[in-house]
Amino acid sequence: MDASTHSVRGSWDTLARNYEARIARGLALAGSKVVPAAQTTALMEAVIEPGDRICIEGNNQKHADFLSRALADVAPERVHDLHVVQSNIALAPHLDIFESGIARKLDFCYAGPQGLRLAQLVKAGKVEVGAIHTYLELYSRYFGDLTPRVSLIAAEAADRDGNLYTGPNTEDTPAIVEATAFRSGVLIAQVNRIVDKVPRVDVPGDWVSFVVEAPKPHYIEPIFTRDPGAITDIQVLMAMMVIRGIYEKYGVTRLNHGIGFDTAAIELILPTYAEELGLRGKICRYMSVNPCPTLIPAIESGFIEAIHCAGSELGMEHYVSERSDVFFIGRDGTMRSNRVFCQLAGHYADLFIGSTLQIDLEGNSSTATHARMTGFGGAPNFGSESRGRRHGSPAWLRAGQEAHREGMPRGRKLVVQMVETFKEGLSPTFVERLDAWDLMDTFDLPLPPVMVYGDDLTHIVTEEGIANLLLCDTLAERAQAIRGVAGYTEVGRKRDRRMVEALRERGAIVYPEDIGVDKRLASRDLLAARSIKDLVRWSGGLYAPPARFKNW
Repeated sequence: MDASTHSVRGSWDTLARNYEARIARGLALAGSKVVPAAQTTALMEAVIEPGDRICIEGNNQKHADFLSRALADVAPERVHDLHVVQSNIALAPHLDIFESGIARKLDFCYAGPQGLRLAQLVKAGKVEVGAIHTYLELYSRYFGDLTPRVSLIAAEAADRDGNLYTGPNTEDTPAIVEATAFRSGVLIAQVNRIVDKVPRVDVPGDWVSFVVEAPKPHYIEPIFTRDPGAITDIQVLMAMMVIRGIYEKYGVTRLNHGIGFDTAAIELILPTYAEELGLRGKICRYMSVNPCPTLIPAIESGFIEAIHCAGSELGMEHYVSERSDVFFIGRDGTMRSNRVFCQLAGHYADLFIGSTLQIDLEGNSSTATHARMTGFGGAPNFGSESRGRRHGSPAWLRAGQEAHREGMPRGRKLVVQMVETFKEGLSPTFVERLDAWDLMDTFDLPLPPVMVYGDDLTHIVTEEGIANLLLCDTLAERAQAIRGVAGYTEVGRKRDRRMVEALRERGAIVYPEDIGVDKRLASRDLLAARSIKDLVRWSGGLYAPPARFKNW
């Protein structure tokens, strides 16, 4: 046989035949696609093989928590050395499987409250970290070198054919399901209930291997709810500067907000401060963000015209369903979210604004500090220059004029960090050297875990002023612009006052009085809603906050 036509493989359906063998073992145990909850751990021992690459759906809101606990109960002598590839490490069972040897290697995006324990397990040699990814980066690798062999997902309901209804929290499900089901992987879904007919088919039944009705609804956390009562006068001042110094200046209409109290303050002064400035219809019209309750007054006031969401938020379901002109709603009347599409919408928007824990003198920022390994979440994709963009908008073109003053005309995405100069406990936000450098050594990472790189960042907003890094020509000027808004931190006290004044004359540093912001007006009185109860009133009673946020 000619060598050019000789196949080096003995067969071309190894994965498919392996899938059939796993399904046969599962059906021999359960008898049907719908598996009793009491047999879940036995099912996993039947279909998961040692060394499998596995994804446990767990993101910002919903978690396959019942399946995660069942996996933690399998016998390590039967299932071991798994490679976990999932976006969020949020629940204790996600790390229990590393303690017991069921899992060995981890590729993830965000650890949140499990960050400290994860760091301890890495030090103890219980977890081998492949990489800390951005969301889109990990999802992309699902379709390359990190395709899950088995995925455990969560949905609202299923019928007996396995058709799944995800409800408003679709989130990561499409990316996980597509990658797993179409490369002969096993999909096991936990659902809140088995029904005769699902309200809409979000995942077709022939993609799903097994369905388990969990004893109680899947875990869900209201992580995007911010009580306006906790917003400070300083945050109102920074919000005023953002509106005048960035949103109004550039004409920002398409954007993504972070989920902190800083950006909540912006949302809550749109119907008051921005309205008085005549900016309704000129800024903040299209957003890529979850349905944060603090957006309600801006929606009701006619500022925000459309929102695409990565997920939902507890208590907002009825309000969202009744605002189908604003949110993306399915034929069943509930919201359709999708984290991949929301990340893409935000990536090609005009602006991202968020917060961080540390910023160095190049503008690199990170939420990873000593002894914690939190990961990145959605900020790196939202908060990066969109070099693939080709369509123009006033904000993108004006930022491009500032960034590219010579040569080929180009646009530029605005990437803004909004921070107070000191965090809780008087920990400075601005540092000469990020803790990320030490974490790289401690956890044997190939790179320091930087959330947003300095060359992606365009503006820093603090209670002192705004640094416009687009107007800085050298790293020395960039460092002085950052020092010029770093307040009384050690970084700020080392500013070169002559150089800072020169940057201010150029517009690379602006203080409130330079952009017409009257600091005397910066108080909570500007907030359209000052409590959760006010948000309920703005919603006409459609917003139903979780009990923990109610004091009436």
